[in-house]
Amino acid sequence: MACVGAGPAGAWAARALASRGARVLLLDPSHPREKPCGGGVTGRALDLVSGALDRQALPAVRVESARFTASSTTAVADVPLPDGALAVAGRTEFDGLLVDAAVGAGADLQPDRVSTVRAAPGGFEIETRDRTYGADFVIGADGANSLVRRRLAQPFRIDQLSIATGFFAHGVTSRQIALEFISEPQGYLWSFPRPTHLAIGVCAQADAGSRPADLRNFVMRWIERSGLGRPARLEPYSWPIPSLSATDFTHVEPSNGRCFFVGDAAGLVDPITREGIYFALLSAQWAADAIASGSEDSSGSSRAYTRRIRDGIGAELARAARLRSAFFRPGFTSLLVEALRTSPSICRVMADLVAGTQSYKGLGWRLARTFEVALAARLFVSGHVNRAIRPR
Repeated sequence: MACVGAGPAGAWAARALASRGARVLLLDPSHPREKPCGGGVTGRALDLVSGALDRQALPAVRVESARFTASSTTAVADVPLPDGALAVAGRTEFDGLLVDAAVGAGADLQPDRVSTVRAAPGGFEIETRDRTYGADFVIGADGANSLVRRRLAQPFRIDQLSIATGFFAHGVTSRQIALEFISEPQGYLWSFPRPTHLAIGVCAQADAGSRPADLRNFVMRWIERSGLGRPARLEPYSWPIPSLSATDFTHVEPSNGRCFFVGDAAGLVDPITREGIYFALLSAQWAADAIASGSEDSSGSSRAYTRRIRDGIGAELARAARLRSAFFRPGFTSLLVEALRTSPSICRVMADLVAGTQSYKGLGWRLARTFEVALAARLFVSGHVNRAIRPR
């Protein structure tokens, strides 16, 4: 079988299958390499790979707190994060350790760029510049612009994508992430501290009309206003991120017969936090489980994987998608920052959201159970917010 793409999803799928004795081809011309993302790796993501990756061997910043602001208020809230809740790593180092784990388990890493994939008797033919490989199964782990999706399924529409853009600020770092909620473009600005630099950026829907250059200027103004990343050498970046709707997640098709999509190539990114590493690793593990347990019945493997993604990851991310538009409204974000400043209980809820240990399914009840009942009730100021996060 073949994994196209050696990021976290592809490398982890390759490792999971190779460790079970499968012959695995891992194709990628550039990994491990830096990627324009925050680089936040939650504790639950590290738990998933604990059998193959030593946390202490990962060069990363152990984040101690998160600073929340909003463009609609001058208030500032600093939220302590539990030890081990969030580490921020360079993708070269994190992805590299996962690739090493895959190769150590027996996967064959080939630095070839795939030019096309097509169905063939008994599986697939995968062409590169120099040769053609055969595979009985293929895992598309090649990101939001997945070639495997374009050849074997449907590419993401522009309304299903976001643009992440900003700067690596070299030579400065911190132990605090910084987030500023904004309503236009709807989302948030971020600063994530890696060991040798800050990853500073913003994310906007690809169909909203904002050009990457305009968004980077927006980020630059935030850097100048906040003092983040100064003095530093700024290196610009841009990258597409899947940004699916609740309906998309409900009907997600992460498998097509003997072809399985994982991580960004499956669209599995949180619409609010934009966190995708945990879902990349989890979907890779589930794809490997399906392939390994049902190799005699590829259609059964495909259906089992699709059900697991829809009922598990898809259901959770659909809740986030329903909440997204209301979450970033100025009235809500102003109130949220105020609540974080004054309420230790709501701070703990937000800390767990950042760490990925608080699901959207239980968010409404947990807010309601805080001692600050009146404050929690005010966070339900919008009926749309109430419908989005009430228990289901």
